[in-house]
Amino acid sequence: MHSNDHHMIPLTNYGIPCMSMGFLVDEDAAVAWRGLMVMSALHKLLTQVAWGPLDYLVVDLPPGTGDVQLTITQSVPIAGAVVVSTPQDVALQDARRGVQMFKKVNVPVLGLVQNMSTFECPKCRQQTDIFGSDGARQLADSLGVAFLGDVPLHVHIRQTSDLGTPVVVSSPGSPEALSYIKLASAVVRRLEQIAT
Repeated sequence: MHSNDHHMIPLTNYGIPCMSMGFLVDEDAAVAWRGLMVMSALHKLLTQVAWGPLDYLVVDLPPGTGDVQLTITQSVPIAGAVVVSTPQDVALQDARRGVQMFKKVNVPVLGLVQNMSTFECPKCRQQTDIFGSDGARQLADSLGVAFLGDVPLHVHIRQTSDLGTPVVVSSPGSPEALSYIKLASAVVRRLEQIAT
């Protein structure tokens, strides 16, 4: 990363700037930080990156309710949190804890997203709920938060992501791309509702 007046320059692709801890450490290194090291790294990513003008700043957090999550909620004003879960019970337990944590620290929960919701066989087009069906939707209902949408388990998403040409760019009219577009629209609508 080049610096500009001691600010790191984010990588930009398709007009979207991005910065990650993965860019700052050796690719074979494990980032096993806690406490003060986490707080310091988050502070650098938030304040020492030359972001430029942004419509939104999206912070992708690891699953759980530990130091990273608590540090970010205490460090910056957060417009809202999106909790992502696969439909199976073990993942939903983490999602439930995440929603409860954000509520406890007064961060608005924009809603839940169900990832890997349905697998479509590329040969026969049959759809299979590998991880179960509607688990995140049911959890959202039980917690009284919005259900924002589903993201399918689709080989095209993985392939285009690995190639650096995300499906919303390479195949914008495809059903899998439309699931992301629908989801982004739902998040924006929820942010607008909270702001008014």
